[in-house]
Amino acid sequence: MFKYGIDTLTVDKVIAIAKNNLKAGLTEEAINKINTCRAKVETMAASDKAVYGINTGFGPLCDTQISPEETSLLQKNLLITHAVGVGNPIDPFLSKLMMITKVHALSQGFSGVRLEVVERIIYFIENDLSPIVPEQGSVGASGDLAPLSHLFLPLFGEGEFWIGNDIEPAKEVLAQHNLAPIELSAKEGLGLINGTQFILSHAIAGLKKMEYLLDLADVAGTMSLEGFQGSSSPFRKELHTIRPFKGNLKVAERISMLLNGSQNLEAHFECERVQDPYSIRCMPQVHGASRNAYAHLKELAEIEMNSVTDNPIVLSETEAISGGNFHGQPLAMALDYASIAASELGNISDRRCYLLLEGKYGLPRLLTNAGGLNSGFMIPQYTTAALVTENKSLCFPPSADSVPTSMGQEDHVSMGSISGRKFNQILGNLEKIFAIEFMYAAQAMEFRRPNTFSDIIEENFAIIRNKVAKLEDDRVLKDDIYALIKLIKEQAFKVA
Repeated sequence: MFKYGIDTLTVDKVIAIAKNNLKAGLTEEAINKINTCRAKVETMAASDKAVYGINTGFGPLCDTQISPEETSLLQKNLLITHAVGVGNPIDPFLSKLMMITKVHALSQGFSGVRLEVVERIIYFIENDLSPIVPEQGSVGASGDLAPLSHLFLPLFGEGEFWIGNDIEPAKEVLAQHNLAPIELSAKEGLGLINGTQFILSHAIAGLKKMEYLLDLADVAGTMSLEGFQGSSSPFRKELHTIRPFKGNLKVAERISMLLNGSQNLEAHFECERVQDPYSIRCMPQVHGASRNAYAHLKELAEIEMNSVTDNPIVLSETEAISGGNFHGQPLAMALDYASIAASELGNISDRRCYLLLEGKYGLPRLLTNAGGLNSGFMIPQYTTAALVTENKSLCFPPSADSVPTSMGQEDHVSMGSISGRKFNQILGNLEKIFAIEFMYAAQAMEFRRPNTFSDIIEENFAIIRNKVAKLEDDRVLKDDIYALIKLIKEQAFKVA
């Protein structure tokens, strides 16, 4: 069992908890941390000394002290007034990731949220009760205020839940589960909605998807190389050990593995080609750079998911520090970097698609022997061109921008929530680009028969041909493309 507040979260572990493949819960050690911190908050809440967020207002109202009698209403009002998100609801899986990472942060004993509140969130997680969270409205500075407010409105019967594909009022769902609404107490509203869990959950989901797509880029590129009958020389270890970026070394090693045992490669050395275009021979450098960016984001995301990111941070019965742990800049910048990295995988894939259409080195133009009457594979590359251009437009870094909020109290914001959303949009487009490259590569490989390829490439070729037949005469290709996109989303291709 994963122990909230005690063990170390990783991308794989948080995904496993969200998919109900890993049990997670509170131990006595974590419970003691939560209760000890809560006692400190109650001491400060009863004090005449103003302590931000515990017995004062928020943001520009931080100098307004609140009486103990008004504390509960203050905390409830905080969530209600901050729940101003707009746009489509995020995927319920993302809402679940947000709750898991929030519970882990609250259980470390610096937030002062009561045990019963943490246990109620765990109940939501374990019973797949994902609150409705609109996708827009966070500037990622005082945390993800709007998304987290929507996430936790259901604690006291406001907001809505996903129930399957339907949306139901939280008050009705609580009643169905015999759960009474919780009345929030001192510090709890602030502890719940300060934090980077919206940004972080988009990073986690994107990292998991990108991990597979990085491997898939190597497979798609290798199949295009085989269709183009390119050279294996650019992937030799000796070349990359003298420029030893980790990503480059990994990609060169993987492509060499994917080419191992290929009979088709021998034909390259019989031709007069001196070198291949960059989209073929520079895959270690380009795919490798994207792997380096992925590794950077993963490192930072795993630091963040084990951090305390609300405010103020409770240190003793008399001290709660109001700092900036909620600021999303560390993840925002890394997400923008990863977005560029994902986009580049699509750029080079599109170039390989175009290369296979040119009719060079034994391939027919447009990958069809019946050109003229048939357009062959001319037009799907228009789609990859559109997708890579869309991705380029999505690469503008939101973290480079800042719009002051809260009457200037929050005068520099990260916009990391937008970075996280755009990162996942780019990855979704990348799946579509790779689907088209696989269709092209398989068609090109048909013209290299009876040559054979490595076992893993032959296996992937068979996976494609099980869904998409060789193109002889023009047909509607939309269904073929969608079939390959589905295979990619299901992670059906063999990558190792």
